[in-house]
Amino acid sequence: MNILVVGNGGREHALCWKIAQNPTVKNIYCAPGNAGTANVATNISIGVLEIEKLLEFAEKNSIALTVIGPEAPLCAGIVDAFRDKGLPVFGPDKSSARLEGSKCYSKDFMTRHGIPTAESAEFYCRNNALAYVKKQMKKASRIVIKADGLAAGKGVLIAENSNEAIAAVNTCFDGTFGKAGEKILIEEFLEGEETSILALTDGNSIIPLVPSQDHKRVGEGDIGPNTGGMGAYCPAPLVNKSLMKEIDKKVLQRFLVGIQKDKLYYRGIIYAGIMVTKNGPKVLEFNVRFGDPEVQAVMSLLKSELVDLIKKTINRELKDTKIEWYPGAAVCIVMASKGYPGAYEKELPISGINDAQENNKTVVFHAGTTIKNNKTVTFGGRVLGVTSRGNSIEDAVNNAYAGVSKITWKGAFYRKDIASKAL
Repeated sequence: MNILVVGNGGREHALCWKIAQNPTVKNIYCAPGNAGTANVATNISIGVLEIEKLLEFAEKNSIALTVIGPEAPLCAGIVDAFRDKGLPVFGPDKSSARLEGSKCYSKDFMTRHGIPTAESAEFYCRNNALAYVKKQMKKASRIVIKADGLAAGKGVLIAENSNEAIAAVNTCFDGTFGKAGEKILIEEFLEGEETSILALTDGNSIIPLVPSQDHKRVGEGDIGPNTGGMGAYCPAPLVNKSLMKEIDKKVLQRFLVGIQKDKLYYRGIIYAGIMVTKNGPKVLEFNVRFGDPEVQAVMSLLKSELVDLIKKTINRELKDTKIEWYPGAAVCIVMASKGYPGAYEKELPISGINDAQENNKTVVFHAGTTIKNNKTVTFGGRVLGVTSRGNSIEDAVNNAYAGVSKITWKGAFYRKDIASKAL
């Protein structure tokens, strides 16, 4: 079986790594891939939005299954294009991908289908938005401003006071997020602890994966701007059996009914970012693909064959599927470039990756790397995801940070408090 994975980040490296463990897989291709995917797949120089070229490659190379990693090609309709050619593809179609591609569409979906979420209002006009936040900040200490469209995980701004709220609105309408910020969503700030719930759905059934927790803010203690994610761990002890039952009932099952009522084509992963509040779980956002870096930790604990689960999802055969997990926990520590999530330097030589993987419980997933002069160099803001398993979260944390300590490049940084809430 030949498999194509679309993407070039840590998520795609983790997916290729897990797929490569299936003995029925003959060839894995990753488009465009990175220095890490090259170790477990053949990198193909085709961009994630070059849909026609990806289709042509899939047809010429007898690709039996295509797995879409990032959100951008999903929102651009890559699943629709592959389905039109009769090619098996894992992911939701363009219409369904609006659940991530538009914060306002997603909020409307949640409201219509009774999925608990924060109160909000949407705006096309700067002046109306500014008047609204000024009014809201008289009765709230914090407020959230979201660019409606895709902004690489950086379009969510949390304002601690009126001045920050005004600045956040202006940031969106001034073009910082491009077209993504031409429309904004302003919503109440939810107090609580966040968890990530990833689930497989084939449109008829929905099956959650092990609950995880991401660390969005760039700084320790959850301070600073939002990022694509600075680390993750699973399972998240916050989500006990009782809470998982409530999330399944109020979020996952209502989501499933919602896509059925709205006649949406969905054969993939739904990722619910959930805030556990004093009034129960509330959805912060939906993502229509595997979370990054959550997937690095989740794939490390997954005992079942990923390829089999993906095929069952595409073929609508998920019902009664039991997913097996390794015991213990897994932790991913993201190592980033100095300046991230702002501007950063590229093509800096990295050393110590092989040393970090001497412990067979640790894998270094590449997120923003490339090869230059036969050496692995930095090529992104989030560069590596050092991921370890352990008998407990504490054990996994210690293993992961031991790996991190062996890797260096100019200006490398990472959070030192990943999984501290669990500990």
